[in-house]
Amino acid sequence: MNPGLKAAIRMWMKDKGHAPEEATFHRLAGDGSRRIFWRISAQEPGASLIAMSNPPNDPAVRRENLAYLNIGKHLRQKGIPVAEIYRYDLTSGWFIMEDLGHINLQDAASSEDETATLYEKVIDRLFRLQMDGAEGFDPSWCCQTGHYDRTVMLRYEADYFKSAFLGRYLGLTSDRPNLDPCFRHLAETASRADAGFFLHRDFQSRNIMISNGNIGFVDWQGGRLGPLAYDLASLIIDPYTRLSPAQQKTIYDRYLDLIKGHNPTGAGAFEKYYPYLAIQRNLQILGAFSYLTQVMNKAYFETYIPAALHNLNGLLDQVRGREISPLRDLVAELTSHQKILDILERAG
Repeated sequence: MNPGLKAAIRMWMKDKGHAPEEATFHRLAGDGSRRIFWRISAQEPGASLIAMSNPPNDPAVRRENLAYLNIGKHLRQKGIPVAEIYRYDLTSGWFIMEDLGHINLQDAASSEDETATLYEKVIDRLFRLQMDGAEGFDPSWCCQTGHYDRTVMLRYEADYFKSAFLGRYLGLTSDRPNLDPCFRHLAETASRADAGFFLHRDFQSRNIMISNGNIGFVDWQGGRLGPLAYDLASLIIDPYTRLSPAQQKTIYDRYLDLIKGHNPTGAGAFEKYYPYLAIQRNLQILGAFSYLTQVMNKAYFETYIPAALHNLNGLLDQVRGREISPLRDLVAELTSHQKILDILERAG
């Protein structure tokens, strides 16, 4: 751990009346990021905090850290349940912040009834995040793009799917001209959705913390303005949780009720564009899992690739039309690809 970070942690604890010499430092298991996290616990029950280190070794990381700070402060001021940032050092790339708990949504729901209750709370908080987070949001805070738009869909989702999943992971020819019109059609249609809301961009179960029945959100640094349906789709098609079709429908219907209560005329457009935005999210998921498996050597992400591919196959079947037939046919064929079958066999 950076000596400056450790010194700042001990000083914060001393200021709060804790005994810094009795603190324990526990490095947390990494996920899909290069960032390093620690949980620091004091002797007093419930006294803990989280430290994050993300050394700004290149301009992209510097932008990410600044986005983490600015977006985090903004959401916190709006009453959104994100961690309070206590201290930070952008030059060294570290943050000391509130601990939102040990358990995420993926691990929290142990029964069907509990799952329904938790997800109802989560989507209520999500709706507030999307509405209140957009008020006063400054796109200049964003580390990538200020808006989720057609360019993002094509460059960072469709192309990611082609290069990382089809090419690097499956070893297929990623240069497939017959797919490009499909991706343009999907992106053009999805980009017609109202995009004036706050978009988390990675709203999945591992980024949703549960503590004493309270909901908290982490990893907001990729936030920007965008459409409502994308984050809901991220939650519903999340390969980590593999919700049943009945559970997915319950969550979707509950969210649709929230839209109708806010703006009855907006429900129709939401339903129209939801499957397109869900497909875009699914393309991103498959690209990311493939990159993390092949490039970052995080092989445990490979386990979730078949579920993500199955989700994409189902979503493409929901969007009828000849415009995406080549993509639909390819994905249906890939569900029985030997590499996918091998993963399923290893998983039992």
